[in-house]
Amino acid sequence: MSLAIGMVELNSIARGIETCDYMVKAAQIELLRSSTVCPGKFMILIGGDTGDVRASMKEGISRGGECVVDTLLLPNVHPTLIPAMTGTTQVPDYGAVGVLEFYSVAAAITAADKAAKAANVTLMEVHIGFAIGGKGYVTLTGDVGAVRAAVEAASRGSELLVGTTVIPRPDRKLFNSLL
Repeated sequence: MSLAIGMVELNSIARGIETCDYMVKAAQIELLRSSTVCPGKFMILIGGDTGDVRASMKEGISRGGECVVDTLLLPNVHPTLIPAMTGTTQVPDYGAVGVLEFYSVAAAITAADKAAKAANVTLMEVHIGFAIGGKGYVTLTGDVGAVRAAVEAASRGSELLVGTTVIPRPDRKLFNSLL
């Protein structure tokens, strides 16, 4: 069984709430997030077995109709991606910090998966859309070489990238504030 993530973003909050109900009833998925995102959109983020996520996404796109503005389906995601999106990551050690910022939530989620697959890093958080103008950003940690490799791999080819940074030796106060 492979793990997948799906997202449907709508330009109507009312239609988004209704669409979410149809999506969770369509298949055995985990509702990772269902909320408004700036500026006035609604996002539904789900996870689970690839087949179930596909079925739920199909229903969501159909029910969302003309209000759907963006979708994402990522099959075979890295196992640390969902904990980073739900705020349940356990960061083992203090290390270098990498940050990737994107104009879109979907781009941030995709980049986090690429980063985790590219190098031995820990995804700290995938921050999505709320109170940051609909943007998304990823924070990760590990050995400085691995962080640089992960940031490079995740940013390669992304048209929606705002910026990146790698902090080789962050102050402990900064590091702890990111947890």
